[in-house]
Amino acid sequence: MKREQLQVYFVMGSVNVKEANPLEVLEQALKGGITMFQFREKGKRARTGIEYERLAHECHRLCKQYQVPFIVNDDVNLALELDADGVHIGQEDGRVDEVRARIGSKWLGVSVHSKEEVAIAYRAKADYVGIGPVFGTKSKENAPPPAGTALIAETKILYPDLPIVAIGGVTGENAHIPRSAGADGVALISWICESDHIEEDIKRLKELSVL
Repeated sequence: MKREQLQVYFVMGSVNVKEANPLEVLEQALKGGITMFQFREKGKRARTGIEYERLAHECHRLCKQYQVPFIVNDDVNLALELDADGVHIGQEDGRVDEVRARIGSKWLGVSVHSKEEVAIAYRAKADYVGIGPVFGTKSKENAPPPAGTALIAETKILYPDLPIVAIGGVTGENAHIPRSAGADGVALISWICESDHIEEDIKRLKELSVL
């Protein structure tokens, strides 16, 4: 994995796009130039069963068409079935070392909230860590309070070879803050999903010197 692939990291599931077609939203984001996509189908209105698998397959197909890495949130079985590029897990999604053993050389991303969790992810050979929530977020139920950028800066110093993506409440307007603190990229959910001009907004974000 290259650090620049974390630059504009889009995270989405059907619950994030309200009445819109998630595949149409994803394709607009791909046209805009996202550098990585994470399929995250969670929440009270999330699709299940065959509908869940069908949406994952279609999202994967689009990402392959645009040659953008496809990451599955939490579901290792689905990632292996689809031959996804990798898996992203949170602290409640299983032991990092066990997930690493299951997925082999596929990319492994881990959400972390403390120096101890960063150390565990690093020892398990995570390919990157997601640090946050940097700002307040409405995309995750029961999310912890905003943590700012202190852990990003500390991780950059302690583990300079560990790629970092900032997560939680990141928008086009505040993305420069975690980037300035040392993040290699930003994970975006609501800012993209709720945009009326997805393709144009992402292109504008990528044109900013900080990205």
